[in-house]
Amino acid sequence: MSEEGDVTELIEIPASESFDDPASERLCRKQQLAASFRLFSRFGFDEGVAGHITARDPERLDHFWVNPFGVHFGHIRVSDLILVSEKGDIVEGDGYLNRAAFAIHSQVHAARPDVVAAAHAHSLYGKAWASLGRLLEPITQDVCAFYEDHGLFNDYTGVVLDSEEGKRIAHSLGGCKAVILRNHGLLTVGHSVAEATWWFITMERSCQAQLLASAAGTPIHIDHEMAELTREQVGSPLAGRFSFRPLLARIVREQPDLLD
Repeated sequence: MSEEGDVTELIEIPASESFDDPASERLCRKQQLAASFRLFSRFGFDEGVAGHITARDPERLDHFWVNPFGVHFGHIRVSDLILVSEKGDIVEGDGYLNRAAFAIHSQVHAARPDVVAAAHAHSLYGKAWASLGRLLEPITQDVCAFYEDHGLFNDYTGVVLDSEEGKRIAHSLGGCKAVILRNHGLLTVGHSVAEATWWFITMERSCQAQLLASAAGTPIHIDHEMAELTREQVGSPLAGRFSFRPLLARIVREQPDLLD
């Protein structure tokens, strides 16, 4: 795998999410999912056993693939992923199910049929910004991807173990690509695993930029019209998938065992 093309042929990100058959689509989603966990580990988004990324199964639409509870993000392979039903039963794979992952993601997937993947982790800057109970402000080009396209779950009631709490989170997400969970962290969604993962990565960095800028002074906001335009330029599903592509190529080249 000496050339980047050799790597990306293993996990192709097409211009549109269309596949010849469900098996090929499932494999693509699972490969991107395993790669996403390795990237989360690389970026330090792991916090003990906290965090989960899910991918809807292309045939059993009320089932989703997720990481097994208690396995480090940096160790996850395609073969480690488990398939969970709408009732919370593991129907494929070995391991344990994170109850919080099911409580949140089952309700997000149920409320948003357009969502293929959802990502949540206790990343440092995301949870720091979430403690403020505020939406992100349009102060950089990158954060404009979330301009008027992220919500705020303005409550905290402990570890999410109840599906009713998951429904409330899904309601706060609404039709947006992300939601800030107050005193908790970030949750992003996408029409592909690549998209949901990239939104999480860039949202975490946007939280970092907001915190740094606010500590240094009073950030200058991008005006409404320009923020809207920039959102269309950097916040589309295709922009999310394409932004993920070089990260995917790098992690597969460096850690090809994730495909096992």
